[in-house]
This record gives sequence, C-alpha cells and structure tokens, in this order.
Amino acid sequence: MDRAIRPEDLPQWMVGELVIDSTPLGWSGIKVMRYRTPPQEISVPGLTDFAVVAYQVQETINWRHNGSAWESASVGPGSVSVVTRSETSHWRWGAAIEALHIYMPFDAFARTAEEAFERDIAEIELKASLAAQDVILTEMIQRLATEACEKGLGGPLYVEALRCQMAVHILRSYATIRFQPKEQNDGLSQAQRRLLMDYIDENIGTSLSLSELASLVGLSVFHFSRRFHREFGRPPYAYVLQQRLDHAKEQLSRRDLPLKVIAAASGFSDQSHMTRLFKRTLNVTPGEYRRQMISA
Repeated sequence: MDRAIRPEDLPQWMVGELVIDSTPLGWSGIKVMRYRTPPQEISVPGLTDFAVVAYQVQETINWRHNGSAWESASVGPGSVSVVTRSETSHWRWGAAIEALHIYMPFDAFARTAEEAFERDIAEIELKASLAAQDVILTEMIQRLATEACEKGLGGPLYVEALRCQMAVHILRSYATIRFQPKEQNDGLSQAQRRLLMDYIDENIGTSLSLSELASLVGLSVFHFSRRFHREFGRPPYAYVLQQRLDHAKEQLSRRDLPLKVIAAASGFSDQSHMTRLFKRTLNVTPGEYRRQMISA
C-alpha cells in the first residue's frame, strides 16, 4: 500500500483527456471520471481505491496484474474491467478508447458490507477481471456519469443510492470478504450510556443525527446503531423520539407556553409533527393532554 496512488493521480501514468470528473462535487464514498485516451502502453501502481472501468467503445485491451501473464479481450459497451485496490497493473491498447472509471475507497465498501452482512469487515478484495459482461453495473455507472454532468434535483441522495446499489452489486459479483472475529462485548459502556443520555437530553431541541451520536462515543454508524439497540432495547431514532415526547409532555404543564414553542423546543419539525406523535402514542392531541394535566 506504500506506493498506492489516488484516482486523481492516474493522469501521471496515462496519457488522455479527462472529460468528466466528479471530484469537485464532493460526493461521499465514490468518484466517477471519464477519459478519452490514445493508443498506449502503461504501468500503473496500485490504487488506494477499488476501481471499475466501463468501456464506451469497442476495442481490444491487453493487461496483466501483480505480475500475472498477459491477457487479451475485446471490450465495449456492457463490459467492465474490475481492479482491486493496491494491485499493480499493466495495460496496452492499439486504438483510441473512451471509458468511464468509478472509484470507491475501502471505507465505503466496508460500511456497505457491514450493513449487508451484519459483521465487522477485516478485508475486501475484488476478483480481477479484464472484460466482465455486466450490463447492470455499466447502466448504474452511466447514470452516475450523467448525474456528474447534469447535477439534478436531490443529487447527493441520488448518488448515495447509486453508490449503495453499485457496492452491493460488486460485493455480490466480484468480492472476496474476510470478517473480523466476533466481539465479546457488543454493547455500550456505562460511561458511553450516560454520555449519550445526557447529550440527547441537553440537545433535544436540535436535529440529532446518527453520525453525530456515533461520533460522540467513537463508533461507526453501523456499530453504534447495533450497540445502541442492544443497550437501550430500541433503535436510536425510536429512543430520541420518545425523549422528544417526554420533553414535550413536561413542557405542557406550563400554561404560558404556546404549542408551537414547545414543539420547537422538543425538536419536532413543527407543531403538526408533535400532534401526530401524541395522537399515535397517547391517542390525544397536545392540547387535550394539557387540559387533562390541568384538570387532574
């Protein structure tokens, strides 16, 4: 891994025109690049990221990886080359080609794999392939490239959905996975439990996120969600929602506070959100709950 290069450093080893580059868009866990390249032979150090190349034109490609023998294959629309991270490779082609490259870092792959298998991941390797026929993957890559150019409505959400779909597809079709030994202690310490309870209570009026809570106790979102559920007997969102409800019930004992103020102070998106939760869990509106408290 010492010599591994970043995807954006590839032009130092390959002559070509970079036509599309999603790097400036700041997407999380994935990049797409489109290259137009003349005939050439190149040697590429291992990449920091996993890579898939989707070809846009028909051509014959020759390659070898990690000192293996040379292979030759015809590639074109619908075919991909799959390259695992940190593996050196040598390529040559005799005519101009155009191809889409996607890159995913290990952390993004591992996060998806952990969620899919519900296990900690030690290592992921992709099975090297020069010309796999995979129209499903090439279609998803094309959609990602289109989004990089058009930047449509809900772009980050759309990209994340595509990234997850691609990661799961690649894990199913091309990956070898090694798992970490199962942990003996799969819960939270008493100090972590108290820290979370205090933090949620002190920030109940804000928009609390899973990543924020996970970071507080030094865990990934995946591990945090699993350990939190084991410790509290419910998912984090359900616990936080109950705390919002309890906070609102306490505030309703004060006659001078308008309902919309209580909703905001309890972290609900608006008064209607608070009313829906009261109706669903207590079968009364906040106003009715307040009148019951006053008359009791």
